Amino acid sequence: MTQAASPGQVLRGSPAVDDLAVSVYRIPTDLPGGDATLTWEATTLVLVEALAAGVTGLGFTYGSPATAPVIEHELADLVVGHDAFDAPAANDRMGRALRNAGRPGIAAGAVSAVDTALWDLKARLLDLPLLRLLGAARTEVAVYGSGGLTTYNDDQLVEQLRGWTDQGIDRVKIKVAESWGRQEARDLHRTALARRTVGKTAELYVDANGGYTRKQAIRMAAAMSGLGVTWLEEPVSSDDLTGLREVRDAVTADVAAGEYGYDLPYFARMAASGAVDCLQADVTRCGGITIWLRAAAVAEGLGLHISGHCAPHLHAHVAAAVPNTRHLEWFHDHVRIENMLFHGTLDPRGGTVAPGASGEPGHGLALNRKTADRYRTA
Repeated sequence: MTQAASPGQVLRGSPAVDDLAVSVYRIPTDLPGGDATLTWEATTLVLVEALAAGVTGLGFTYGSPATAPVIEHELADLVVGHDAFDAPAANDRMGRALRNAGRPGIAAGAVSAVDTALWDLKARLLDLPLLRLLGAARTEVAVYGSGGLTTYNDDQLVEQLRGWTDQGIDRVKIKVAESWGRQEARDLHRTALARRTVGKTAELYVDANGGYTRKQAIRMAAAMSGLGVTWLEEPVSSDDLTGLREVRDAVTADVAAGEYGYDLPYFARMAASGAVDCLQADVTRCGGITIWLRAAAVAEGLGLHISGHCAPHLHAHVAAAVPNTRHLEWFHDHVRIENMLFHGTLDPRGGTVAPGASGEPGHGLALNRKTADRYRTA
């Protein structure tokens, strides 16, 4: 009888992870950035390069530069020297090791970047598109244009919306609940402007980033229903499952949340609570591809769709690998950054992307070092 391999043991014929390199990039926004509860002037991307047998896999997360030391000091020694084909085992090992350091937040972003790099590495070692390694449930994934930040003026909002519709993207999302919900009139003005800009048939989504109170969210959803808003994201804090359920029961738009999920139990609680119509999960926060796939299975088991939050080029392959994907978020800031820093980005014209269609191994991204080095901070 063949003895089972212990976690991390390199099986015969499997390559070991030789190195884990980390770099940090800070990219200024092209326009002032802000939503209901936060403003920003730049976005930080923390990149992981996992090396084995002369091949490199890429993963990254958007978040604090403090993510990099977590990878270097807490995670690298757990991964280097272990089987490059066993990302789930590495994921479990990293999660357990962070028990006392704290698993959610920055540490979860670190695990996510490493996990994604390991999956990409395995696919490249096998010379397969990541979707072929995971197994395809579909060949194309729908996208929705996302941005419409509260810091944009009307002309900037219109220009961005038209940029998506000109590409044939007929689902768009804007931010609302400006200043923690204290600008209701402007929220309604901007939503009406968005509807006029994209026309009568395009799907119109709004994202409150938890900025409304429960009753306020219900009132605003009722006012927006006449504008054809069909997606209400985080109308109240995603930590308030009772409030999300209250809003969901009272409105006609689909309620969505989940982008701040850092582990699988979070998604299980949210999905089972009846608080959302569509579960969101972010591969750069939730624990990487390993946990994203499990969150999708939890959602499917409860009859829910899942949507990929931001970082569209990391979500494309994994979103195509599950049957209950609704769409992925074509978020303006991340699309801009990923097009700047990487070769091999996808084309959303027509409202869908086709991951793996190029035949390139892994997720198909290659770092554009010449451009990236201009923004590197560590």
